[in-house]
This record gives sequence, structure tokens and C-alpha cells, in this order.
Amino acid sequence: MSQAEAWTILRLLQWTTEFLEKHGSACPRLDAELLLAKARGCQRIELYTAFEEVATDELRENFRALVRRRSEGMPVAYLLGHREFYSLDFRVSPAVLIPRPETEFVLIELLDAAKGHARSVPLQIADVGTGSGILGVCAAKHLISAQVTAIDISTDALEIAKQNADAHHVADRIEFLQSDLFGDVPANATFDFVVSNPPYVSDAEYEQLSADVKNFEPKGALVGGPSGTEIIAQLIVQAAHRLRAGGRLIIEISPMIESAVTQLIREHGSFAEPRTIKDLARLARVVSAVRV
Repeated sequence: MSQAEAWTILRLLQWTTEFLEKHGSACPRLDAELLLAKARGCQRIELYTAFEEVATDELRENFRALVRRRSEGMPVAYLLGHREFYSLDFRVSPAVLIPRPETEFVLIELLDAAKGHARSVPLQIADVGTGSGILGVCAAKHLISAQVTAIDISTDALEIAKQNADAHHVADRIEFLQSDLFGDVPANATFDFVVSNPPYVSDAEYEQLSADVKNFEPKGALVGGPSGTEIIAQLIVQAAHRLRAGGRLIIEISPMIESAVTQLIREHGSFAEPRTIKDLARLARVVSAVRV
């Protein structure tokens, strides 16, 4: 077999890029490189110095299995088993949502607000619906005196979050609790901050999501009810009872429900006028309100 006919690293990438493009991948070359690096056990950048290397049968078999699952719609992050968030690497599985850049705006709002907070010692933070733990782990990582309570209804999600806390050496400052919002959190527990990326997709919006989201990511972590605000409405009520005076509620939202969420906060009466933070696309992404 000539070098041109052999399954070199470059030829594998070229063929797979075309294959994934035909199967609807938005980033077929990137997907191919990430999956081949996974199968080869190397960093993606290392592929660029190995284009002429002939792939072993074992490598081709492992790569083929990953590509097949990707062509069926499985998100790359689940196939790789990890995703970056705020410059940290987090383990993910189909038990948790794949971290998205938009959620970083929740963390940034928390870190900024914590700088000027008349804090208790240590700072008490509740991460409601922690999922993979990205908000709670990053909070503990960047606020070194903080104690975090990471809450999720899913035991599988909590297990992933615990592994991420261990990986980033902050598990000693995070308590993990299985609870539906604050339902099973000790009644005397109060907080300086409540942060959350809650389910906020409406039933109708869920039907319009891309197949790789709808068919693979956990529905319970996405759908907030018929209007998308039902779980957020519960969270606002419960957070008002858990936040100390001067504490802050920080919630990720969909741009479509920003006015509804801010109205719910106003109507509750326990918060100062809510503030909306926009993402890089200038879309409403986070609502932040101080407990009065």
C-alpha cells in the first residue's frame, strides 16, 4: 500500500471531516481532530506533527467508534468526557448539562459582587442545581475563604460534581446535598449568595432545540415548565428566605424570559431592583438582585 492509500492521521482527518459534515456537524474538522486526539491519547495540537503517521488498526477502530457515535448526534463533550469552563477542565457525562460560555457571566457577577460584600467569615454560597459543579467549584477556587453548598436533585449529577471538586482540590470547602431546590437543605442554613443555572427552557422551546441537545442532555436540567419560569419562581421565593440581608441572588436566564423573571423578583418584595447582565451577544443572560 502506498503512502497515499494508507490511513495516515491526515487522511483520517480529511475523510472524517467530510463524513461529519454530511451528518450535520457544525464544526466537522474540529470534531474530527478532538475525537482523533481522544482515540490516540494525545493533545489535539500533537496531531499536526503526526500527519504522515500511519494509524494502527487499534487506533482506527477506537476512532471509528467515536465518529459513529458523533454522527448519531452524541455531543463531542460527552464523547471526550470533559469540557472547559472558566479556564478549568471539568468532567461531564450525560447526567449533567454540558458547560456553556454563557454561564461564566453568573460566575463573573458572583466574583465581582463578592469583592464588595460585607462578608461573613467564611463567605457562604449556595449553588442551586449544581450539575457538574462548575459554579460551585469555580467559586471555591477563586474565593479562597468561601464555603459552598452544592445542591442538586440528581445523585448522578452530584457524583460528577464531587469528582470535579476533588480534581480541583476544593472538595474540603464544598458540601454536596441532594435536594429539590432548598427543600432538603437544613432549615437554619443561610447564605451570602445564591447562584443558579436553573432549568429555564419552556416546553415549546424544548421542542425546537437541536437534536444533540434534546436527545442527549438531561431534560430535567433544561425545562423549567410551560413558560420556562416555573422553577425560577420557586427559587426566588425560597432564596428570599435563605439569603441574609444584603445577600444576592444570581440566576442565569434565557433572554426570552428576562422581563418575566425581573417582574417575579419585583413582585416578591424582598429584593432591591434587579439588575440584568448581558452576554457578549448583548442578550440578557443573568439577573442579579440584592436581598433587602
